[in-house]
Amino acid sequence: MTISEIQKEYWQALSPVYGDREAKSITKLVFEKELDLSSTKLSFERYRLITQPQQQNLQDILKRLLQHEPVQYVLGEADFFGLVFKVNKHVLIPRPETEELVEWSIALAKILTAENLHMLDIGTGTGCIPISLAKSLPTSNIQGCDVSEEALGVAKDNNTLLKTRVKFFKLDILNESLPDGSYDLIVSNPPYIAQSEKTDMAPHVLNFEPHLALFAPTEDELIFYKVIARKAFAALKKSGILLFEIHAGKGVEVVDIMQQAGYQNIELRKDLSGKNRMVKGIK
Repeated sequence: MTISEIQKEYWQALSPVYGDREAKSITKLVFEKELDLSSTKLSFERYRLITQPQQQNLQDILKRLLQHEPVQYVLGEADFFGLVFKVNKHVLIPRPETEELVEWSIALAKILTAENLHMLDIGTGTGCIPISLAKSLPTSNIQGCDVSEEALGVAKDNNTLLKTRVKFFKLDILNESLPDGSYDLIVSNPPYIAQSEKTDMAPHVLNFEPHLALFAPTEDELIFYKVIARKAFAALKKSGILLFEIHAGKGVEVVDIMQQAGYQNIELRKDLSGKNRMVKGIK
């Protein structure tokens, strides 16, 4: 079979599951990665015959995709902030809206006066936030922590693959403390989905992404924001900054949490889709 014939087979199979636009996007990702061809070469060589092993591999991938497994897990990688991160079932797939959190973090870091900034990402997962920060702020001292040993393993692999020097360590933020007065900036995209929302989740998220990183562990879906806001206040230097990514429907509540924790100059910011997505506060 030719590349074009198998692409057509992909589109026809995936469209009923993902919709036409997403099906074509997934197909493009798969074929570029598995055939090691750029988008341009893929177009030029669409009538090229592929080998039997390649064809079998593509069929195996298609079966996984039809079971709603995210293409990033199937391929073992995800694009984020112009970088390619290793991903697996132990970490959330980095989202485009989190890139906006990174951009805001970089902009704020650049106006801080300290020469060697100390920064921390709480609940780091793939390490995409601190590694992206390290690429843009190479003189900063950047750390990432997570409660999951498996997630930390992925983050450390990405640290090596992307040649950054982020320090990763294990921390259960709900039950352990941070060092006092240590950081200029703390950022976090913690689990914020309520247990009651599980029935509303898409199958590719609910059945494949780690629940530890998705769902709040108690009936209070804002528990991480309350604990992190309090502990980060002690861990931040004077005029240090705390940045959160938030549930689009919980902006007012998170602003209130930060006010009660003592933060000043609190700002609720929308993402490019017009949804409340980020909150900033200054100690």
